[in-house]
Amino acid sequence: MKINDLMKMPVCVETDEKGSPFVTLGPYQLRLELENISGEFEEKARTELLETPERLQQGLERLRELIKVDKGLSLPVEDDKFLTKFLRPFKCNAEQSFKIMRKFYKFKLKYPKYGGVCVTPEGVRHVFDSEVFVFLPTRSKSGGRIMIINAGSKWKPKEVTLEYMFKSIMVAIEIAMMEPKTQVGGVNVILNMEGLSMSHVCQFSPSMAKLIVDWVQECAPVRLRGLHVVNQPYLFNMLYALFKPLLGEHLKKMLSFHGKDFKSLCDKIGSDSLPPYFGGNAKFPEYPGSIFSDMLFYYQHEFKEFQTYGYFTESKDCDLMASHNGKNTVINTCGQPG
Repeated sequence: MKINDLMKMPVCVETDEKGSPFVTLGPYQLRLELENISGEFEEKARTELLETPERLQQGLERLRELIKVDKGLSLPVEDDKFLTKFLRPFKCNAEQSFKIMRKFYKFKLKYPKYGGVCVTPEGVRHVFDSEVFVFLPTRSKSGGRIMIINAGSKWKPKEVTLEYMFKSIMVAIEIAMMEPKTQVGGVNVILNMEGLSMSHVCQFSPSMAKLIVDWVQECAPVRLRGLHVVNQPYLFNMLYALFKPLLGEHLKKMLSFHGKDFKSLCDKIGSDSLPPYFGGNAKFPEYPGSIFSDMLFYYQHEFKEFQTYGYFTESKDCDLMASHNGKNTVINTCGQPG
């Protein structure tokens, strides 16, 4: 079948022989890639994340030890697949993984408004329906998942509050954590500011800006491979002035401002990975946000199960004392995903 014929096919959610949902978009498929890594991604894990079967197994065993010491943390500790999604982005370093894991779940406990039971595809459906968040069926040239946040004209604050924007980011992060390929290849975020207005800027208070930045920098257990701002009007400078003092060195390195220079965007992400409206040559039909919501609904049960994990009462400790090889060790490691 020719590409032009594929582009004309109706866009709908289908399922494969295993019952897994996917959406055909021209010559591409949009789906959650939950299979184990192999081939180029296995090699990327070895070279970029220093991952070998032996190091991964050692990291899993050590991570189990750390979790079991923290009596307040309820997790499926014997589930290798679950633990790997926290371990892999930190190059199998169990201490770093555990540090971020604790912050990830403590945030959910401290801020139930943003990290509570509604952080499921069903709970944020109207956000994906409105196409404020869009996932591309392609990956970046380095293997990363590409997510677009349309924070301008697509975002109607009266319909999609900032609270639900935040919840949707958390759902998106959960999706990234589920995919072994994304654990390795990371996430590329394109922040499309076309149509940004004062009504959007006024949604952000200094405290809310700090909450967002702190969560991205300190709590999100994913490899952020790039944060790309495009189509930003002059008004964007006012919004950026609120966030800029809060950014750490790692996040600053990930941040690129492209404006309408899509060549520079393609140089970073790959022209074969981006659609023509971002200067690329990956041709696939635009799809309604409701289709992505329909596809995610197949995973509603998994997301509800995720909400049963974590902390359920506040613990007084800031750093956890863990016993390892007969010695007390203070877990006070920090670091961004590799």
